[in-house]
Amino acid sequence: MSFSEPPEGQRKVFLKTSGIAAVMDAAVRSVIVMAAMLVLAQLGALVMVGSVLDEENQAFENPNDPLIPVYYAIAMVLFTFAILYIIKKKRDDIVRYVFLGAVAYTILYVVLAIALLFDTGVIALLAALLVTAVMTYYLVKKPEWYVIDAAGIMMAIGVIGILGISLQILPVLILLVILAVYDAISVYGTKHMVALADGVTQMKLPILLVIPKHRGYSYLDQKSLKKQIEDGDEREAMFMGLGDVIIPGVLIASAYFFLPESTFAGAAGSLVVALGAMLGGLAGFSVLMTYVLKGNPQAGLPLLNGGTMAGYAIAYLLVYGDLSFGITLPW
Repeated sequence: MSFSEPPEGQRKVFLKTSGIAAVMDAAVRSVIVMAAMLVLAQLGALVMVGSVLDEENQAFENPNDPLIPVYYAIAMVLFTFAILYIIKKKRDDIVRYVFLGAVAYTILYVVLAIALLFDTGVIALLAALLVTAVMTYYLVKKPEWYVIDAAGIMMAIGVIGILGISLQILPVLILLVILAVYDAISVYGTKHMVALADGVTQMKLPILLVIPKHRGYSYLDQKSLKKQIEDGDEREAMFMGLGDVIIPGVLIASAYFFLPESTFAGAAGSLVVALGAMLGGLAGFSVLMTYVLKGNPQAGLPLLNGGTMAGYAIAYLLVYGDLSFGITLPW
């Protein structure tokens, strides 16, 4: 069998098609990695809820207060606009150091909780302090994408776990609905979320998960996301806001922590519902990625929260068989 080059016209078409296929393959790989990171953070939070966290770690006195998510959403909106204002005034250093302090505290909390599973003495504390110090150093000195992602996943595990044990099902559902609406408005309406993502990218803060499309990518050389979108340039990495991991994850952790004890197919019923919610979130993620791969910024929470709530509802009906959906009225 002999091989020969195709005619010039066919070769150009082949090269163009091959280039598109290579780009698509890279994007699909990035999507798979992103899904794995989503699952890792949410499973990590479940491990913390099941082995470390309890009522003493709750952030709110009344976990079933339906006004908490309203206050939380208002605070989040005000905080977002405060960051945008600071960025506009060219005082990025303020935002950067405030966030780095919060990140360092959360990393210490998560690593210490994990270390305490193996040692309850000084060794656990020293190990947690060492890991936190190393991570913070690299966030300040060399915030490459893998450092950002590692810190972001630790942040997500800690925040999901704390909010999950601090809010019962009703407040969590209210929170997911409010933030899904807000996310849609901020991306498709006011579009300030794109400006926020662009500012955070320039400051190299672990509020985004960064998934390169090819080897050799450096987050340190990342250009303005807003400019790339406006110019229609091919992006070298995919980005996912940490909130897209945390917010749907809160329902997963809350289900595991607050649902009644029950056994289903040899497993804890609350765990089955939590995993069902996670699968629903992954279904929403899959639909979301079909839009993201077309190259335009998308609001993640409408589909992610919607999928998580649908997965939760189906799994709850399957395990508990009643229409309360685990909701306890606060009055």
